[in-house]
Amino acid sequence: MKTENIRNVVILGHKGSGKTTLVESLAFTSKLIPSKGTIEGKNTLSDYTADEQKRGSSIQTAVVPLNYNGYKINLLDIPGSDDFVSEAIGVTGVVKGAILVIDASVGVQVGTVKHYNMLKKKGIPTFIFVNKMDKEGVDFELVIEEIREALGKEVISFCYPLGHDNKFDGFANAVDLKAHIHNGKECVEAEIYPDKRNKVLELNNTIVEEVAKTDDALLEKFFNGESFTQEEIRTSLRKGVLSGELTPLIVGSAEKDIGSQTLLNMLIYYLPSPSDLKPLEAVNEKGEDVIIPTSVDEPTSAYIFKTIADPYVGTINIVKVCSGVFKVGEEVVINGVNQRVSSLFQMTGKKMDAVNELIAGDIGAITKLDKAATGDTLSSPKSVVTYKRVKFPTAVIFKAIVLNNKNDENKLSPALAKIQLENPDFEVKRNNETKQLLLGGVSDSYLSYVIDKLKNVYKIDLTTETPKIVYRESIKATAEGDGRYVKQSGGSGFYGVVKMRFEPSKENEFAEEVFGGAVPKNYFPAVEKGFFEALNSGLLAGFPVIGVKGVLVDGKYHSVDSNEQAFKMAGILAFKDAYMKCKPIILEPIMKIFVHVESKFTGNVLSDLNSRRARIQNIEEKEHGSQEIEALIPEAEIIDYATQLKSLTQASGFFNREFVCYEELPEYLKDKVISENKLI
Repeated sequence: MKTENIRNVVILGHKGSGKTTLVESLAFTSKLIPSKGTIEGKNTLSDYTADEQKRGSSIQTAVVPLNYNGYKINLLDIPGSDDFVSEAIGVTGVVKGAILVIDASVGVQVGTVKHYNMLKKKGIPTFIFVNKMDKEGVDFELVIEEIREALGKEVISFCYPLGHDNKFDGFANAVDLKAHIHNGKECVEAEIYPDKRNKVLELNNTIVEEVAKTDDALLEKFFNGESFTQEEIRTSLRKGVLSGELTPLIVGSAEKDIGSQTLLNMLIYYLPSPSDLKPLEAVNEKGEDVIIPTSVDEPTSAYIFKTIADPYVGTINIVKVCSGVFKVGEEVVINGVNQRVSSLFQMTGKKMDAVNELIAGDIGAITKLDKAATGDTLSSPKSVVTYKRVKFPTAVIFKAIVLNNKNDENKLSPALAKIQLENPDFEVKRNNETKQLLLGGVSDSYLSYVIDKLKNVYKIDLTTETPKIVYRESIKATAEGDGRYVKQSGGSGFYGVVKMRFEPSKENEFAEEVFGGAVPKNYFPAVEKGFFEALNSGLLAGFPVIGVKGVLVDGKYHSVDSNEQAFKMAGILAFKDAYMKCKPIILEPIMKIFVHVESKFTGNVLSDLNSRRARIQNIEEKEHGSQEIEALIPEAEIIDYATQLKSLTQASGFFNREFVCYEELPEYLKDKVISENKLI
């Protein structure tokens, strides 16, 4: 196999559009499998995990390589649900071709638009496969009008559906003017129905016009009324597809294998090989930017775009070979550590076939790599490079989990580590202040999936609760306090007396202004230690205190009974004595959020954000009629925002978040927060 004969193609589409069924059809048509599996039969190539078979939909990327007419087509079937958006983001970072599947009986859905925008943004040449054309009530003219309106005028139908009495039984290829009719068992080449011929010729003329636009010589030929050869048409259409100026649309039925063979041929004709388009960008050992062509003649390098934690095999890293030839036994560098590649595989769903090598542009799997994970680069020790990591969404919704059985503690950490390994947007963090273990993800339903997996797969008995917001306390005024820690009962005792001033500051700091040796210098560190210890728990609700400067101004000591412990305690007591005189306040965490919405929903989203005490910082126009809203908002106001945003935007909106700072809590919320958190 040569690099130029490889096609890496991701299959996307809204949940339920028929992606997995299309993979089965393409695998059957290319003779990879003797018969097709079904979702109902739980025996498809790409939905092979127990979770996927139970849900009846994809939850992780599956690789299905097809060998067809001397070409290798690596199909990557990814989940259609937004809950697993990291799968789409990871895969689209390494492919150079896509099939966007649309259910003809439903039309353009939220996931359709999201996926198409992602593909356009990344410059990935795309085909649209309008599936389920055999469903009752499908009106092709309305479907294509809706698609062109939602996705853009660059969508051009390369096929026209055929059939009578509202029954779809095939299509005419508007490029080569050949019909493909389903005879009840299979698709066979036939004549175009006479009553459909004019429609097909109209479509052919549209395609010819697009071809003419690609070259001045062809344009002159077109105006002279001369016909184009099939080679001229194919070459020009490929040029338009690679540039993104054309998005070919094909009709069919994956269930009946209508359109599958035409689609396979078009993937070869019109999509780029890994060596086409621009070379890859990387950084070498010196930190310099370098350009790496996808060629077998270059030093070896690969990028891990998906990691699977298999209970039997262990960690499986799925890689795209970016350059060179990966061979079994070869030494590679990963994160600065040299490791040997002991095994290479070609994956077909869950099946793993051992291979001796993987060439530039191909996709395969490697096992037994120590600590390698999604986003890592493997490269030759002779030419160490690092590819830019794909940026995954941040966790935007959190749930706290509580173990009902202490015996499950030993099982929890390994289980969470495996889930994190497979899902880069899944976050686990322990909040030491609230004593909560938090799980974070991109949606409430995704977290529900994770929690179900912990319960059912890993047999961990747990319940969930709402995360507690980590507030802070601070002061707005300056005041002095006395600290007196004296315990004398004969023999060695304790004697430490201090006077301290506390004032607002940008950060917690300690200073001293003692004159005349009222407090010996060797006790200053003890007073400072007591001050910082006191800051761990404010007197309003027990939150840590920030933004305070403590100044030791005076004190007394005893030549026998004074010691470090006494002055440490005196520092604590001085703080407590002054604290309520310093006009203490509650501070709440403020997050910066970036909300991506379609323009038609912007008004509703802004109204909702205002009701959540948000401060809008910027609204930026994005591609394809969308906007990005940047806002500062209290963390307490976005506990449920991921769910609410979906409701406001018909599931099309999403957001990322990051911590910015702490700000004063409004007075009207102060008592409520204190009462709810007094026991933390």
